[in-house]
Amino acid sequence: MTQKILAAHAGLESVEAGQLIEANLDLVLGNDITSPVAIKEMDKMGNVGVFDKDKIALVPDHFVPNKDIKSAEHCKCVREFAIRNNISNYFEVGKMGIEHALLPEKGLTVAGYVIIGADSHTCTYGALGAFSTGVGSTDMAAGMATGKAWFKVPSAIRFNLTGKFNKFVSGKDLILHIIGMIGVDGALYKSMEFVGEGVSSLSMDDRFTVANMAIEAGAKNGIFPVDSKTEEYIKAHSSREYKVYSADADAVYDEEYTINLSELKPTVAFPHLPENTHTFDDIEKEIKIDQVVIGSCTNGRIDDLKTAASILKGKKVADHVRLIVIPATQDIYLQAMDEGLIRTFIEAGGVVSTPTCGPCLGGYMGVLAEGERCVSTTNRNFVGRMGHVSSEIYLASPAVAAASAITGRLSSPEETE
Repeated sequence: MTQKILAAHAGLESVEAGQLIEANLDLVLGNDITSPVAIKEMDKMGNVGVFDKDKIALVPDHFVPNKDIKSAEHCKCVREFAIRNNISNYFEVGKMGIEHALLPEKGLTVAGYVIIGADSHTCTYGALGAFSTGVGSTDMAAGMATGKAWFKVPSAIRFNLTGKFNKFVSGKDLILHIIGMIGVDGALYKSMEFVGEGVSSLSMDDRFTVANMAIEAGAKNGIFPVDSKTEEYIKAHSSREYKVYSADADAVYDEEYTINLSELKPTVAFPHLPENTHTFDDIEKEIKIDQVVIGSCTNGRIDDLKTAASILKGKKVADHVRLIVIPATQDIYLQAMDEGLIRTFIEAGGVVSTPTCGPCLGGYMGVLAEGERCVSTTNRNFVGRMGHVSSEIYLASPAVAAASAITGRLSSPEETE
């Protein structure tokens, strides 16, 4: 799929793995951390302007509302650039959300697009059948100025999905299982292609989660076929023209794996790599925790909040545990409010934040102290990722995170039934 999309955007009949191409871009994304660097690079080019004010999206989401003076200056830089260039897709506080949840919701990402973003989790949009990948700020600058980017065409790994999830198992468990199986470099600079009859049982939120963490296996991108669920989502959110690409029956893959979704269990990535995965069958010792975070570009969508709320309903967060819930966009926040989910979180003893990446990168809204442990629905658990270098992060699904908040220790959702 990826090779077909790239060939079309490079004006070529076909491409091969390893080939260097220049492709036209449908969207260029930046946030409050990476955009200022790109903007400074554009300034060095002279007064070049942007290639298309409607094909650039700027989303301050990492340290907003402004954490400190430095983050305020970053946001000011992005805001002034957006005004100067009349950028139509600029999302400030009050209209913003976590970028990789916001852009699909706003209809800016559709099937068949080529998208680059100066954020590693730009690969999220592969859930919609787009080629999307993270780049550096210099590439972002070139993309904003020219509407083009250089790529080395990736080879592909095929993941054939069968069956359907059991209770308390979700897309987060699937991608953690895969990363645990192939390692954090198991798909290095490759396209992870998810196919098979099992795909139809995955919700769009599941697919966004899986594609989002393709980078945690080292992949260039993750991508799903476009089916009726995908088209229904696109049509509900976007008026943009989209194009469906399908892999040939004889497409060549470096490797192929078959995964039966019905055999998966709630999975947790222990410190300090996403590949250090365990199911509760092999967790022998009690792991007490200090904090739980439910949110991020990986798991801050409405399905995630519904799952967490269903477990927390009528229960209380354990003493000495901090539960932080972050809806990924304003619309998700409103829906969660209308459906009573926000009340459930607060009555359980949690706090609910405005959309922000904050705690995921140790920015704010949940920084960990020395020796503290956090169960988090985010995507990375590197040393010092969420705070002190001696703190620990356990990556998990919203179901596991909610259950752990109740018990005060890393726990399977089944324990709270």
